[in-house]
Amino acid sequence: MNMIKTAMLIAFMTALFMGLGFMIGGRAGMMIAFVFAAGMNLFSYWNSDKMVLKMHHAQEVDARSAPEYYRIVEGLAGRAGLPMPKVYVINNAQPNAFATGRNPENAAVAATTGLLERLTPEEVAAVMAHELAHVQNRDTLIMTITATLAGAISMLGNFAFFFGGNRDNNNPLGFIGVIAAIIVAPLAAMIVQMAISRTREYAADRRGAEICGNPGWLASALGKIAGAAGRTVNQDAERNPATAHMFIINPLSGQRMDNLFSTHPDTANRIAALKQMALEMGGGDGGFVAATPQAGIDRTRSGPWGRGDRPSGGGRKRGPWG
Repeated sequence: MNMIKTAMLIAFMTALFMGLGFMIGGRAGMMIAFVFAAGMNLFSYWNSDKMVLKMHHAQEVDARSAPEYYRIVEGLAGRAGLPMPKVYVINNAQPNAFATGRNPENAAVAATTGLLERLTPEEVAAVMAHELAHVQNRDTLIMTITATLAGAISMLGNFAFFFGGNRDNNNPLGFIGVIAAIIVAPLAAMIVQMAISRTREYAADRRGAEICGNPGWLASALGKIAGAAGRTVNQDAERNPATAHMFIINPLSGQRMDNLFSTHPDTANRIAALKQMALEMGGGDGGFVAATPQAGIDRTRSGPWGRGDRPSGGGRKRGPWG
């Protein structure tokens, strides 16, 4: 079913891209846009995850460079029956996380240093379980391809400023078509992003709570992330807003309301759903407490991540990462 949804989404985004090309350059513009969109779809399938990780300056870590964080992901992947994903850290003060990859065999999860510093090990486990739920539900391909194409559509809309006014571009709609290209198409792409993120976040919350075994941990984490994210600007996300829907909480400033122009459901609604789920489960831990040693939570070390949790490589690090 998800493969059908992915195909439909790619077809819609390609048609949107072609429509934008038609409004800017007529039939010739539409054909150029089609070729460009086809190339983008092919490139996105194989490389969009790498692009997103590079946009946010993610650094891969392993069991030696970040043992606690890595073992938490490893334990959760085992509980979910998933292959071990690649694990990344983003040197960013805003607490947040996302998952990417075309399938579970080629997945990656990333958490910011802000998230690892501010949350307890149990809350970090819940957040990473949420991200693994996206991997298991095969949301990551749709979300990553959408991010790539939405960014390209917005970029093409900006190009209309420079090339749309040319009388030799065979644009049948004239200046009105250019204005529509600048405003309507990027807005439509943004609405698609919002719809994708909203419908999938609730499902990932529920499955993530099942994987970690305690909905309360994720509810607590969401509250902390939302509160801190609103006070911390994520410069990489602001420069690449097409990737906003991939994060567990909207990383863009001033975008936290549950309305037409939000990429995520209202955090309070998500927390309420998790609390209801906890009641349905009888308030228990679902067996996860007994499994925390496998998940990598070691309370005998200094701090939640211990002294050894520092990613290798150069660059400035903050907090528990150096």
